[in-house]
Amino acid sequence: MPKVKVKRKNPSLDMTPMVDLFFLLVTFFMLTATARPDEAVVVDTPSSVSEIKIPDTNVITITVDNNNRVFFGVDGQQTKEALLDKIAGKYGVGFTAEEKKTFSLLNNFGVPVNQLKSFLAMESGARKEVNQPGIPIDSTHNELGDWVLQTRLTNPKVVIAIKGDQDVDYATIQRVIDILQDRKVNRFNLITDMENKPQNL
Repeated sequence: MPKVKVKRKNPSLDMTPMVDLFFLLVTFFMLTATARPDEAVVVDTPSSVSEIKIPDTNVITITVDNNNRVFFGVDGQQTKEALLDKIAGKYGVGFTAEEKKTFSLLNNFGVPVNQLKSFLAMESGARKEVNQPGIPIDSTHNELGDWVLQTRLTNPKVVIAIKGDQDVDYATIQRVIDILQDRKVNRFNLITDMENKPQNL
C-alpha cells in the first residue's frame, strides 16, 4: 500500500494580541506621563551619594544659578494664588485675576516684587527670553525671606529644597541658608545629582 502523504502546514502566529498590547502600553504611558515644566534657569547640580528623595508635592524650591541669582518656586496652583495675595498685601501691589492665573502656572521665577506685575503681563514666549535678575537676598531688601515665610503660612506642610549650581559662590548659598534660619527653618534639603557610591571602603 502506498503511504499517504500528510500535507505540511506552516505554523502561523496571530499577532493581533501583541499589537493590542503594544497600543495599550503606549496609551498608558502617554496618559500617565507629565510634561516637564519650563524652568526659569537650568543649573548643573553637584554630585553626591545621598539616596534621600524629596517629596513630589508641597515643596519650595530655591534655585541658585552660577551667576548667584536666586529663583523661587513652589508647587500647587491654589497655594501660589493665595501666596501672591499675601505678598501683594505686604508690598502694596495689586494683581489682576489674569496675572494671578499666570503666576499660578509658573514653575519658578527670579524677579523682585516691584517687577513681578510687568513680568506676569508679558506673553509666555517673551517671559522665557527675559534675563531675570533674581530675587533680592541682601540684608536691606530681603524678599526671599518674605516669600518663604508667606508660603509657610499659606501651606504649613511645605518642605524646602535648595538647588544650587556647582559653580555658585559659597557666600550666596550661605546667605540663603541664613535667611532660612532667620525664618526659623532649620531643616531643608539640598538637591544633587546621583553619583555611584565608592566601592572600596
